[in-house]
Amino acid sequence: MDDLLLRNVRPLGEPAVDVLVRGGAIAAIGRDLGADPAVPVEEGGGALLLPGLVESHAHLDKTLWGLPWYVNEVGPRLQDRIDNERRFRAESGHDAGAQSLALARAYLAQGTTRVRTHVDVDTDAGLRHLHGVLATREALRGVMELQVVAFPQSGLLRRPGTAELLDEALRLGADVLGGLDPQEVDGDRAASLDRLAGLAQRHGKPLDMHLHEGGEEGAATLDALLDRVAGLGLAGRVAISHCFCLGDVDAVRRGQLLERMARLEVAVITTGTASRPVPPLLACREAGVQVAGGNDGIRDTWTPYGRPDMLERAMLIGLRNNLRRDDELALALETVTSAGARVCGFAGYGLAPGCRADFVLVDAANVQEAVVSRPTRELVVSRGRIVARKGALNSSATIAGSTTGA
Repeated sequence: MDDLLLRNVRPLGEPAVDVLVRGGAIAAIGRDLGADPAVPVEEGGGALLLPGLVESHAHLDKTLWGLPWYVNEVGPRLQDRIDNERRFRAESGHDAGAQSLALARAYLAQGTTRVRTHVDVDTDAGLRHLHGVLATREALRGVMELQVVAFPQSGLLRRPGTAELLDEALRLGADVLGGLDPQEVDGDRAASLDRLAGLAQRHGKPLDMHLHEGGEEGAATLDALLDRVAGLGLAGRVAISHCFCLGDVDAVRRGQLLERMARLEVAVITTGTASRPVPPLLACREAGVQVAGGNDGIRDTWTPYGRPDMLERAMLIGLRNNLRRDDELALALETVTSAGARVCGFAGYGLAPGCRADFVLVDAANVQEAVVSRPTRELVVSRGRIVARKGALNSSATIAGSTTGA
């Protein structure tokens, strides 16, 4: 178990080699590798080998994946969407555990083996959604690394008691502390950031801030957060999700912000959305700021769009950033592979001896074709186990100690 010899595959488009897996990790990569006769052998047929894909910004607890169509009649404001979702989930008895498990398994079938997911924590639902997603994390522990963010979707200061719930969520096992628009939602940038940064520092947890605030308002919030990163020693432990302000301030102001972010090792997580200005991927990379990619919500009360396919998300990020050259398309793939792993802190990632044996095999000439074509996932391997073929989970995929079908 967790041993495998994968023959005749092309890592990231390089010449064909074999990959030997021992105990769920890569033991060797090379030509004509030998192995104990008891080790299963899988013929790769010259297919393109990618590392397991990384989802850096999901909301597994919100999804309506697999449920009947949701008729969306919500208003246009951010607060309209927040209020509508909270009301719907309370009235419908939305099961975050069952729904997060369904969507996580769909991700796995498409080659995603590591996921950072935000989970709503608020004074109405309390920690109910968190408990559901923690159960999913436990159920999938053998085949997926699930990183849970305790996220105050309804605001932090505007709903007294939320900070205490976040504190408890981190004690219960949430991996990351989330935040949301300190000025637009909470109405007090300084107080909200102080409370949030203090929680992160006290628990020794990374911080992932949703920043939808645009223009100079968003830039001022970003500057204020960077002040706290510097003052509290949080460098290398903070990511900004969305960060739309980087896409709608002038080049000089953006350059100032990116210089500070690079110096403090603050990363960006983008969805490449078509609805708002986005952080320019090439400018961020040139400044030394890491950029990871994520889907955000998939088929929920916020949006009818989205699929649990990180190659598709890489394509959308590339399209939104007008990436056309082959070297640029490779950067789009990095947002859902190596850059995603670095930004989220997923250890043991990559295609090298000693790394965890997470692979995806696709029929493509190179990584660029994989991004634009989003081909069928011919084979998905997690921790050395074959968990999916042809885009469907194997009947032998082990989940929570039992065998489940696709």
